[in-house]
Amino acid sequence: MSVKAVEIEKSLTPELERVAKAKEAWQQKVKDAFSKRSSWKKDFTTISSAAVNPLATPDDIASLSFETDLGWPGEFPYTRGVQETMYRGKPWTIRQFAGFGTARQTNERFKYLLAHGQTGLSTAFHLPTLYGYDSDHQMSAGEVGKCGVAVDTLRDFEILFDGIDLGSVTTSMTINSTAPIALAMYLAVAEKQGTPWTKVGGTLQNDILKEYIAQKEYIFPPRPSMRLVTDQFSFCARHVPRWNTISISGYHIREAGSTALQELAFTLRDGMEYVQYGMDAGLDVDEFAPRLSFFFNAHNDFFEEIAKYRAARRIWAKVMRDRYGAKKAESQKLRFHTQTAGVSLTAQQPFNNVARVAVQALAAILGGTQSLHTNALDETLALPTEFAAKIAVRTQQILLHETGVANTIDPLGGSYFVEELTNRMEEGSFEYFRKIDAYGGMVEALEAGFPQKEIMDAAYRFQRALETKDKVMVGVNAFSEEVPEDRVPTLEIGEETAAEQIALLESVRRTRDSRRVVQTLSDLRAACRNGQNVMPPLVEAVKAYASVGEITDVMREVFSTYEEPAIF
Repeated sequence: MSVKAVEIEKSLTPELERVAKAKEAWQQKVKDAFSKRSSWKKDFTTISSAAVNPLATPDDIASLSFETDLGWPGEFPYTRGVQETMYRGKPWTIRQFAGFGTARQTNERFKYLLAHGQTGLSTAFHLPTLYGYDSDHQMSAGEVGKCGVAVDTLRDFEILFDGIDLGSVTTSMTINSTAPIALAMYLAVAEKQGTPWTKVGGTLQNDILKEYIAQKEYIFPPRPSMRLVTDQFSFCARHVPRWNTISISGYHIREAGSTALQELAFTLRDGMEYVQYGMDAGLDVDEFAPRLSFFFNAHNDFFEEIAKYRAARRIWAKVMRDRYGAKKAESQKLRFHTQTAGVSLTAQQPFNNVARVAVQALAAILGGTQSLHTNALDETLALPTEFAAKIAVRTQQILLHETGVANTIDPLGGSYFVEELTNRMEEGSFEYFRKIDAYGGMVEALEAGFPQKEIMDAAYRFQRALETKDKVMVGVNAFSEEVPEDRVPTLEIGEETAAEQIALLESVRRTRDSRRVVQTLSDLRAACRNGQNVMPPLVEAVKAYASVGEITDVMREVFSTYEEPAIF
C-alpha cells in the first residue's frame, strides 16, 4: 500500500469506511465485466495514457480539505479561480492569434477581428523576426510573412498598430529570444500615440526555457537569455506596471508531444526558475511576480485538462508562498491564457476541427482560464482565412452567451472524479519538481536533456498508440473516407509580400539618421557587456529605427549563440 493510500485510509470516517467497503463489494461484483476486453474501445486511459478511475467515490478524496485544498474563489489556494466572481464579474478575454504577411495586412486582420467581437489582440511574428534576422537576410528567403507578420523596424510596428489605441486594448505577443526588441517597439509606438507606459497592458511570451525544451527558437545560450528576461522583469516593474512580462508556456511543450502532467510540471518548474533568477538578480519577489502569467494547451481529454488547470493554481499558490516567500496575493495567483490544441487538428475532414475546438475551449473555460484563443478549422493547412477565424471567434461567443458556463463559479468543484484527478496532477508535478531540483534547477536539467527526453518518450508512446489504434483519431485512423473532400480554401502568402517588405526596409534605412543608429547600437553593446539593464538602450535603438537584425547581431556578438547537444 502506498504512503498516500495509508494516509487516505487513516482519514476515513465511519461513513467513508462504509462507502469504501460498499465500493469493494461493487468492484467484486463487476470484476468479470471489467476483466473482459471492451468490444468497442481498446484503451480507457486518458490521452496522456494515465489511468482513469472507472467510478470515483467520496473515499477517493477522503484527504481533501475544503478549507486548505479548495477554499473560496479569489482566495488561497485559488483552486476554484483567481477572481472572486469569475465570469459573472468579467468574462474571459476572447483572443485570436493573428499575424501574416506585412504589417499592413495584419493591421487589417486586427481591425476585422475587433469588429467581430474579439476583445484582445494576439500577435504572431514570422520566423526571421523570431530568429533575429531582417527580411532581406539570406536566412529569411522563402519565409517572409509566411508564418506570422514580418517585422524589421519600428516602422512596421507603427503600421501594425495604426488606428488601434494601445491604451484601451491589450496585446499578447508570441516572441521569445527577440522579445525585448518587440517590447521596446511596442512601448515606442505607445509613446508616439501619446499613451503613457503606465496605461499600456498586454503580455509578452518571453519564455525562453520552453524554447530549449520544446520549440527550439532560441538564439543565445540559456544564462544570458535568462538575464534578458530578468532585465524585462525589473524594467516593467518600474515603468510598465500593467504589462505581463512573461507568459510561461506549456502550450509548446504539449504540442511537442508531452503528456498533460509533463506540460503542467515542466511549465510550473520553468516559472519557478524565472522566479529564482529574478530573486538572484536582486529583485523582491513581490515586485515582479504579480506580472507573471501562464499559457496552457487545451487538448481533447476533457476532464484531464480541467484537472490540470485547477491543480496549476493550487500548486503555484503553495510554491510562491512556501518556497519563495511571496506575501502579496497577486504574487500567488496563477493567471493564464489558453489556446486549443493545434496538434489535435487534422487535415483529413477538417470541418471536424470545429467540434474538437469547441470541446477543448469548454474544458479551458470550466478550468477557469482568463483568456482564450480558439484555433481555426484550417490551421493544419495554412494560416487562417477570415472565414475560419470568424467561426473560431463565434465558437467562444456561443460558449459565453448560450451555454450558461458564466453563470456559476467552478461548476465541477467537489466532483469526486475531478478532485481526484486534480490531486493526482498535483502529486505528479511535485514528483517532477524533485527530479529537476536534483539536477540543480531547470536550466541544468534542460542542459542535461531531461525534459526533452521525457517529452520524446511520451510522443513516441502516443504515436504508437495511434498506429495500433489503441487511441482513435476520427478521420485519420478510424472513420476515414477514401474519397477526399473538396479542398478547404486557404490563405496564400505570395512572394510579392517579401518584395513589399524588403522595399519598406530599404526605405527606412535610406531615411533614418545613420549616426544615431550607430550610437544607440554602441550604447546597447556596452549595456550587454557591462551587465546594465538592456531595456533603456533598446528603446532608444528602436526609436532610431535600428532593425531587428542589427540589434540581434549586437547581442550575438556579446552573448554568442547556442547549439543544443544531441539527445538520444
